[in-house]
Amino acid sequence: MNDKNNAMLLWQLISPTLPIGAYAWSGGMEYAVEAGWIKNEADAANWIQGQIRQGFSNLEVPMFCRLYDAWQAQDLTAVNHWNCQLLAMLESAELQQQDMALAAALLKVLPMLNVTEPALRRKNSFSCVFAYATQQLGIEKVAAAQGLVWSWCENQVAAAIKLVPLGQSSGQRILSASMPIIAVAVDSGLRCEDDDIGMLMPGLAIASALHETQYSRLFRS
Repeated sequence: MNDKNNAMLLWQLISPTLPIGAYAWSGGMEYAVEAGWIKNEADAANWIQGQIRQGFSNLEVPMFCRLYDAWQAQDLTAVNHWNCQLLAMLESAELQQQDMALAAALLKVLPMLNVTEPALRRKNSFSCVFAYATQQLGIEKVAAAQGLVWSWCENQVAAAIKLVPLGQSSGQRILSASMPIIAVAVDSGLRCEDDDIGMLMPGLAIASALHETQYSRLFRS
């Protein structure tokens, strides 16, 4: 399969219209808006880009890379190890449920992409399934990691447009400003050592936990 086809398959996997339900989750942003932490475009950009810098570069990207390599080596012991580690490091029940729900949805999509479903445990992280899918489709690891972060970023911008609310131009400005941050985060994540994996984002954990009992919600919990 040539590089052009690989790129198109990646576009398909990270497309916001791919039916995995990512658009239904705000990742704690809905509470942050309700609490007045996010009031405008600058606040939304700080919330999104802060998670890319502190979360994706230190947790999701390093974990994704290890899962990708484990799938490539057909090492299911390593796959299960990193999968469990990633789920354990998500700091609220809502974040765990979101991640596992997206993973389950992506597993259902794989046969449509002519990818055989893997033999996995019942609880899977999205990065674990995404790593399997991209590896099986011949998508290069760095491009896949960039796509993983971009897809999350685009969904967060879409949530901000609805919640703050923001205009489409604001959303485009946030996306444009986030591109170099994503590149740096992926590069940092690729070089992250095992003992350095992890994140500390108490604001996200609190917002996500409190969103579970928020009285009025647009997004799932």
